[in-house]
Amino acid sequence: MAKAKDPQQYGTHADFHGRVSGAADARSQQIADALTQAFSKYIKREEVDVIFFRDLSALELADAIQKYPIILKPILAACNIAGRAIERDLAINGVDTYKPRINKDQAQVIAGYIKPFLPAALAIPAIAFVDRVAFIDKEIRKGKGQWEKLILEAINRLSGKEFKKRKFANHGEQFELDVAFPITGEVSFGVDVKRIEARRDIHKRSDEIINKASKVKEVYPKAKFGAVIYYPFIEEHSNVQDRLRSPNIDSVVFAAESEASIENAVRLLLGKLGIKI
Repeated sequence: MAKAKDPQQYGTHADFHGRVSGAADARSQQIADALTQAFSKYIKREEVDVIFFRDLSALELADAIQKYPIILKPILAACNIAGRAIERDLAINGVDTYKPRINKDQAQVIAGYIKPFLPAALAIPAIAFVDRVAFIDKEIRKGKGQWEKLILEAINRLSGKEFKKRKFANHGEQFELDVAFPITGEVSFGVDVKRIEARRDIHKRSDEIINKASKVKEVYPKAKFGAVIYYPFIEEHSNVQDRLRSPNIDSVVFAAESEASIENAVRLLLGKLGIKI
C-alpha cells in the first residue's frame, strides 16, 4: 500500500512542475504553431548544434557540470529550476548558479535532480539565449538594487552622520528601515526607500510607506520619518504626495537615476527632517 502523503509536507520542484507541465506542454505547442503561421514568410531551415540530453546519463551530466561550471545556470534555466530550488530540495546552500563552486558529490546530486526535467534535446543557440535573457534580468535587478545604496551613500555624505539599514520590533513583529539613524538604540530618523515602476503598484506601495511610518512612530514617537521614491511618472508626483499625507510622515521626495537627481532629493529630504547639511 502506498504511504499516505504527510499533509504538512511542503512541495518540491517536482511537485510544482508536475502540476503545470501539462498546461505548459500544450502552450508550447500552441506557441510553436502560432509562430510558424505568423512568420511563415521569414522561416528558414538551418543547421544548428543540438544537445540530445535524453542520451546523456546523470553521471555524464554531473561530470560536464563540474568541468564546465558556467553551464549550470543555462541548464537549470532550461529545466525552469532556480537556485532556491537547489537549496530547498537538495539542502545545498550558497550555490551561486552564475559562478558555481561545487564538488564532485554535489555535482552528482544536482545532475540526478535536474535530469528528469531536461528536454529530450535542445539547440545550443537556444540554451545560450535563455541564459542571456536571465543574465540581463539579473544585471538589471542588480542595478536597481544599487540605486538604494546610492541613496544611503548620499544621505551619509551630506548629513555627516552614519545612517544604516536596521530592523525594529513593533508588538513582536519585525520591520526594517532602509535608512536609519543612529545605527543602534532609539531611532531618531528613519527613511523608507521605494522604487515604484508601474502605476498599478502605487497604491500598494503607498500603503506600505504609510504603514511603516505608523509602526516607527508607535515605537519611537520622537523619530522623524521620510520616504525617497523612484516613480517615473513625474506628472503624478503631486498626487502621490497627497496620498502620502500623514502626521507620521515628515518628508516625501522623489529621485531619478542620476547623481544630481539623487543629491537634490536627499538635500530636500534632510532639510525637511531637520538635519543640517
